Amino acid sequence: IGYKVRYVRNITDVGHLENDTDEGDDKIQKKAKLENLEPMEVVQKYMDTFHRNMDQLNTLHPSIEPRASGHIIEQQELIKEIIDQGYGYEVNGSVYFDVDKYSKKYDYGKLSGRVLEELISCTRSLEGQDEKKNPCDFALWKKASPEHLMKWQSPWSEGFPGWHLECSAMSIKYLGE
Repeated sequence: IGYKVRYVRNITDVGHLENDTDEGDDKIQKKAKLENLEPMEVVQKYMDTFHRNMDQLNTLHPSIEPRASGHIIEQQELIKEIIDQGYGYEVNGSVYFDVDKYSKKYDYGKLSGRVLEELISCTRSLEGQDEKKNPCDFALWKKASPEHLMKWQSPWSEGFPGWHLECSAMSIKYLGE
């Protein structure tokens, strides 16, 4: 109907940890160890399968399909902005988003329809949460253990992005704020 559309579909190829505590192995790294492959070989294998499945469903191809691992700099820049605005905090090389502080000024659950108080009351106590100010806070950057394969230098630590941030950084780059 006359609209120019830029279709951006990202590939999250780093930062999905295996449990809710923002701890453990990256799922891709874990699969790479099991299959004796490089992590990016695992990404390519599943990305190829995904693309074949999308073609079978007769879906349109995106205009741009960025990978999270190719946008580490943009993610680090976004983390710096979040910290500068007072909504991120660093603990032992990891950086977390301060959900409670953000909610004091903005409606955190506006898009999802979720209420912060309900999220807090329903959040179970998990190991590995002691760095966070609040159990609802989520990782923007995680300090990597020495054996972690997928890690990058940052102002906070050698680590990797939290998956919550990746889509935001890539969306801003290709679609604007």
